[in-house]
Amino acid sequence: MRPPVAYDDSLEKLRSDEEAVKAGLRKSFRKIITATRRDLGHASRGVHAKSHALLEGTLHVRSGLPPELAQGLFARPGSYRITARLSAIPGDPLRDDVSGPRGFALKIHDVPGDLLDDTQGVAVQDFLFANGPAFGAPHAGVFLKMLRLLALTTDRAEGAKALLSRVLRFVQDGLARFARRSAALDALGGFAPTHPLGDRFHSQAPSRYGDYVAKFDIVPESESFRRLTGRRIDIDHDPIAIRRAVGRVLAQEGGSMSLRVQLCRDLATQPIENAQLAWSEETSPFQCVASLDFPPQKSWSEERSQQVDDSLSFSPWHGLVAHRPLGNIMRARRVAYPFSATLRAGLNGCPMRLLPEKNRL
Repeated sequence: MRPPVAYDDSLEKLRSDEEAVKAGLRKSFRKIITATRRDLGHASRGVHAKSHALLEGTLHVRSGLPPELAQGLFARPGSYRITARLSAIPGDPLRDDVSGPRGFALKIHDVPGDLLDDTQGVAVQDFLFANGPAFGAPHAGVFLKMLRLLALTTDRAEGAKALLSRVLRFVQDGLARFARRSAALDALGGFAPTHPLGDRFHSQAPSRYGDYVAKFDIVPESESFRRLTGRRIDIDHDPIAIRRAVGRVLAQEGGSMSLRVQLCRDLATQPIENAQLAWSEETSPFQCVASLDFPPQKSWSEERSQQVDDSLSFSPWHGLVAHRPLGNIMRARRVAYPFSATLRAGLNGCPMRLLPEKNRL
């Protein structure tokens, strides 16, 4: 196996259109957020509007990690409080029978080390994940075109979206027999309605990993979660079927997930700037660096939603210098995410925080 690529500022290559794209993202997010505020009376996130679970737990960094993995937050064993948000990806809170990939936002509290400027001095580390090993666009310019199309359908024709989703899920099941599932059809509503606690989540875009560069993933670790992998939820008769299914497992058992790292070992096949290209796991396998433990708990409530959905901001730019986000998609998020958070905070009249209030969750 090749040695990991050393981190250097020169690994990033800026595109000439980045400032124009960032302006376009702000405009599209404004359109999506104001549309949901107008039609539903409440401003949601520009993406990941609907939460399925809002969890509290503990991250345990493993002991005995080899030097190339003992980096940044993971340089030494330790335990940290975490807040996690499991969500649907669209910017409007659709019923569950519009089946798309899910997101998993992880917030690690009270982290030690030098902080990025965006954290405003709050000692926090956020990592963001979604189903699928790669982002849906190679760079933010392509993503902006996709977002503009989504903005046109925000909070519209939910019944038609559900019907399309049912058709696409049938098509995807047929393609799966030949190992040819389409990521594009997943995003349009053809995602298999599997239990999210059994799903695998990917960071999709790279970050600095101390002296190196890496992507992350999360996989089920406890038997209570692993037995849910591939298990389907009946989403066609309950608009919050996923929230209920997750709630039953968390109330009765809880469970754990593994946080894993994939080090960049070949810039030619594991590029920094093209987020649409998955990194080969043969070239660089994922290796576990920590566990996420979620004790039995009530996984969703209106009170938690007010504290997390309405008042908490997640961003890959909230964190340590040692885990600085890298690449075009991540640079675009540095503008889009705080813009979205500030806009919805103003529309809802609710202050935004980087960490939840102590002892409120």
